[in-house]
Amino acid sequence: MRTRSIFICVFSLFCISVFSQNEPAENKKSDSIKWKYTPNFTIGADVLNLGIGLFGDRKLFQGFISSRINKRTHAVIDLGYDKNIYQKNGYDAKADGMFAKVGGFYMLSIDPENDLNGFYAGGKLAGSFYTQEYMAVPVKGMYSEGVTLAFDPSTQSSYWIEAMLGARVQVFESNFFIDVNVQPRYLAYTTKQDEIEPMIVPGFGRSSGKFTMGFSWNIAYKF
Repeated sequence: MRTRSIFICVFSLFCISVFSQNEPAENKKSDSIKWKYTPNFTIGADVLNLGIGLFGDRKLFQGFISSRINKRTHAVIDLGYDKNIYQKNGYDAKADGMFAKVGGFYMLSIDPENDLNGFYAGGKLAGSFYTQEYMAVPVKGMYSEGVTLAFDPSTQSSYWIEAMLGARVQVFESNFFIDVNVQPRYLAYTTKQDEIEPMIVPGFGRSSGKFTMGFSWNIAYKF
């Protein structure tokens, strides 16, 4: 399932990249006009995961601030807090902490009537600093019977890279935007407690593997 999701994301990125090359000539001409940066900021909050947290184990609060560097390139910073549990395959664990992401994205396709609307792709470097606790970790006993061990709470950190593919559209004529994106993620490095691979990494997700997929549905405001 995870592999299929990553394939769909990569395939979509490829398709959008191809079709975005077939822009009208006047759009290409406008891209060549020299862009002068003026301070600008767009602040957004992920309302989808905030709402899901009301009915699930995961409590995820995250938002972003982005700035348009030139006509198509935007810099972005994400900040958030994540709290979750993992109860599967004999494990019983919980973790919570802060995370941050830094990166940027490029507008692949721009609305001719509003160059802030369109599809984009980009990437981020991310890190999480959190507290984890294992109430049960499965181990093999002397006669191969099921045995679990508990570990005291500990402070850990993890780092990952993630791609992003999404779209941004203005809400009527206001300064509000809807920003939706998916994020294939790869866990590059993590600290460990007694050589135990983390089952939960705040901001990265709940996974026993190196890959996972994120999704956010944001309401943003442009200043």
